[in-house]
Amino acid sequence: MSLTTTDTEPTQPPPGDDHAFFGQPRGLMTLSGLEVWERFSFLGMQAILVLYFADTVARGGLGMDVGTAASVSAAYGTLVYLVSVAGGWLADRILGSYRAVLYGGILIACGHYAMAVPTDVMTWTGLGLISAGTGLLKPNVATMVGKLYRTEDERRDAGFALYYMGINIGAFLGPLVTGWLGDHASWHWGFSAAAFGMTLGLIQYVLGRRHLAGRKHSAEFALAPEPMRRAVRLIVAGAVVVAAATTALALAGWLTMGRFVDLLTLVSVIAPVVYFVVMFRSPRVTGEERGRLRPYVVLFLASVVFNFILFQAYSTMILLASTNARTEILGFHFPASWYASALGAFEVALAPVVAAVWARMGPRQPHASNKIAIGVILGGLSFLLMVLPTSGHSGDTYKMAAWWIVGSYLLLGLGDILLETSGMSATTKLAPKAFASQTMALWFLSLALANGIQAQVVKLYGEVSNPAYFGINGAIAVVAGVAVIAAAPWLKRTMHPVH
Repeated sequence: MSLTTTDTEPTQPPPGDDHAFFGQPRGLMTLSGLEVWERFSFLGMQAILVLYFADTVARGGLGMDVGTAASVSAAYGTLVYLVSVAGGWLADRILGSYRAVLYGGILIACGHYAMAVPTDVMTWTGLGLISAGTGLLKPNVATMVGKLYRTEDERRDAGFALYYMGINIGAFLGPLVTGWLGDHASWHWGFSAAAFGMTLGLIQYVLGRRHLAGRKHSAEFALAPEPMRRAVRLIVAGAVVVAAATTALALAGWLTMGRFVDLLTLVSVIAPVVYFVVMFRSPRVTGEERGRLRPYVVLFLASVVFNFILFQAYSTMILLASTNARTEILGFHFPASWYASALGAFEVALAPVVAAVWARMGPRQPHASNKIAIGVILGGLSFLLMVLPTSGHSGDTYKMAAWWIVGSYLLLGLGDILLETSGMSATTKLAPKAFASQTMALWFLSLALANGIQAQVVKLYGEVSNPAYFGINGAIAVVAGVAVIAAAPWLKRTMHPVH
């Protein structure tokens, strides 16, 4: 079979007059649709995962204490995004972006189906499959969005905002469905709904593939045949060895859950450092590209700080809601996990507004670094807001009004739109050509590091007072955002062609 692109497959971004999807390229609809269902499944499951971990065994949970449940949930997130490094490399060198996303989606669906089986073994097996699949899908689908636009196309940021709106439609719907099933049927029925959602996403992705710019059968920077065969053999052998060693150490009692969490945190710190060093020293990276990587380090660290706060919307905030927030509005009772849908709802509502503002402002819009800095500050404020309703209580039996958590998620949602859309868009512009998918994977490594840090910090949840926990973490984020604003003059000089 020929590995060249056929005449029916677009190899370049669509022309500037391709405005079929809300003024954006038609391929954006296919990729956004995939993300709707991928996020429906991933965040739908994430919204009930920490509650499943913390629930009693008699009620179908795993019986962990709240700190451990939040830590293990964060460690799972760490693993998901660590694997994105391998996913980016496989797309660039072996599979190509289209097939990497397809195979990743299949693994994710299989993982959710496994979690639908009510046994501990299938739970951990399912989480492993989802981690591997998300690592293949997430960095490469975002890269495919970037390929829909030329570098100078001013629709890029608005397009990423619409793409992110699609993500958050899934983020809104997922917890509603899985949360209701988890509360009224069982946790595993909730996981089943996540599996069904990912299956729908795969179907529409395959049906819309002809609209994807740059889709090829082969990888863009494919290895030569012999090195490729050697790489495949090494990958398979390495996976077998790691699985066998992990199983043996676990059976021997050395690899406990706590040590596994600590190991993932350590890897999440080392991996981005090594990856940056490799790219800075690579002979395939030009001097100009190397210069653009330096400000990217600042954006990377800003992403870490913000996402450390963001991911707790699905751990400590959900745990707080389940114990200390009212789950009733106007006489209607709802599962605590539904609070997670508020985040998605705000982002669905605000993303088109942000996209319209950026499109209207055109070249007058704020620099990407300032958008990211404001996002970090809003994330910090979302935690500082929680100091107010959690202060002044002698016991832990109080119930705050639902609007406190909803208000926190409003700040967090707006910050997420500003940071993630600008960050992903800037990444596709700053990426060295030879590391295109892998540089996007590096952005997702910031999410791994955020989760790795979270996996350690959330152990303090329940051990220190809630005002201290949310206040200190929120204040650190605000200071970090202000620091990025202070660095804006240097960032503007060094981030060309990002505006």
